[in-house]
Amino acid sequence: MADYKERKRILFVFGTRPEAIKLAPVIKALQNDAFFDVKVCLTAQHREMLDQVLDFFKIEAWYDLDLMRKNQDLFDLTARILTALKQPLAEFKPDLVCVHGDTTTTMAASLAAFYAGCKVAHIEAGLRTFNKQSPFPEELNRQITGRIADFHFAPTATASANLKAEGIAGEHIFVTGNTVIDALQLTVNKVAALQPNFARGIPFQNKKIILITGHRRENFGDGMQRVCEALRDLALARPDVHLVYPVHLNPNVKNTVFDILGNVRNCSLIDPLQYPDFVWLMNRSYLIVTDSGGVQEEAPALGKPVLVTRDTTERPEAVDAGTVSLIGTNPEKLRQGILTLLDDKQHYETMSKAHNPYGDGKASQRIVQVLKDNL
Repeated sequence: MADYKERKRILFVFGTRPEAIKLAPVIKALQNDAFFDVKVCLTAQHREMLDQVLDFFKIEAWYDLDLMRKNQDLFDLTARILTALKQPLAEFKPDLVCVHGDTTTTMAASLAAFYAGCKVAHIEAGLRTFNKQSPFPEELNRQITGRIADFHFAPTATASANLKAEGIAGEHIFVTGNTVIDALQLTVNKVAALQPNFARGIPFQNKKIILITGHRRENFGDGMQRVCEALRDLALARPDVHLVYPVHLNPNVKNTVFDILGNVRNCSLIDPLQYPDFVWLMNRSYLIVTDSGGVQEEAPALGKPVLVTRDTTERPEAVDAGTVSLIGTNPEKLRQGILTLLDDKQHYETMSKAHNPYGDGKASQRIVQVLKDNL
């Protein structure tokens, strides 16, 4: 192993489950290379769901800021992240701080790294809707991080083009594929033989399973209510389907979902799932309705059509490829989108077999090589 003083110090800062999933294969790849000294700093923007992923991938935190508070808002969270990162940055003195995607942790950690004089690597860089209000606050988080970052690891050519259009020099942009495919490939085989407890009582054998997820801030209130009402009406009209909804812990989500779908017989409202259980469930679903960015990337790799309950997406590649359809929260469009996939076999097969534009499972290897060549 290289002498400690010669190794490049890499600090990963993240705080949510999606970040942990997508960073896990990169962390593992760098930890397996003697050129790097890798440490993990958690903000714990989301606590319980984050810890589940770390346990699954066997990732240990060097520093756990444990910043999650009940009913936290963006003002307090951003301020706490900036202040709390001062100590670990001063102690470890990283050569590079790695962040991912679009969370408040991503944006605040990038700014803190800049203040500390550290270089920043942005994994999953360049995704844009070009509407700073949608998704809120994620779109602006990405853009701010993009102004700070020194290494831009773009998942697709489209993301790379977005960065170049914003004035980022091409030599700082590296198209790698999306690390979520790396994580998915690591997980699918490991979970194939699972018999999860949550699955008991769900009729996988004789009904078409529709997996639902929803957590986006811009859908809180009326948008989520329209989605849930459309799902309720569909479930009541179609006893041949069964809805499975792992309900996000945020009360803005949970209260609406349970009020509208709580008494629907062919709908299972379950607790948020650990990552391996969620991959298992995706793989056994007929189709997926979601506002999640990560699911838009994962589901096509499993051959599952996706209906997205958003008006914009920073992942247009999947829409262009035909694996994802942008529905919004219009109840009739959502109902019709589901019915078409249920009843039109050719349409279903076209969506389920479309090309997945997000990579080959080797993004982490490419990121490691870029850092070895450039640090």
